Amino acid sequence: MGDDIGTSVWWAAPVMPDAAPGLVSLLDPHERARLDRFRMAADRARYLAAHALTRLVLADAVGRSAAELEFDRTCQCGQQHGKPVLLGGPEFSLTHAGDLVGVAVHPRGPVGLDVEEVRDLADLASMAAHVCSPGESVLDVSSFFAVWTRKEALLKATGAGLSSPMAAITLGPSGVREWTGDGAPSEPVWLRDLRPADGYLAALAGLGAEPSHVREADGNDVLHAEVA
Repeated sequence: MGDDIGTSVWWAAPVMPDAAPGLVSLLDPHERARLDRFRMAADRARYLAAHALTRLVLADAVGRSAAELEFDRTCQCGQQHGKPVLLGGPEFSLTHAGDLVGVAVHPRGPVGLDVEEVRDLADLASMAAHVCSPGESVLDVSSFFAVWTRKEALLKATGAGLSSPMAAITLGPSGVREWTGDGAPSEPVWLRDLRPADGYLAALAGLGAEPSHVREADGNDVLHAEVA
């Protein structure tokens, strides 16, 4: 592979479980139990699309059946609700918001993907205070969600998620300018902005060497091929 290491990102629309029993059948018992616990139809559709798409793209990457893939979800507390890891497979990250789900696969090193629908916020100032470090500020919801997606992607890459404070990260024009606290990674980090659809902002981040390129693909084709 040399130094030509790329990251692939697939974007797709949510899929209702009742309309896609074939996708539901790909999920393991843990995922089906999570799917059944969602009360809102939109949440169920996003969850199914994101997790089925993850299985399908990873299955293609490792040459195995999507339904047979086994994930370790061990959290720091020891329970099975942590960041999923494919045993013997590449690093990946999934995300969903509004009418969009995404999956990123990186062949070397941890990766994090986040997407957010740009929308009005009832208290932008309060949210900004939670997200921004002392040296940062946001002017509007667009700049707020740009900062949010970048930092959430970074935290997903470390495996910390929102359990680690976003305010510990200070962003600069070309990536991370400073990262303080116990959750700060010791290795280099990389960060890229993505624009998956109108009205959405997304970011891709990882630890270690930066990928030489990022390829974005239509995940709807992958899901619909399985449904058909």
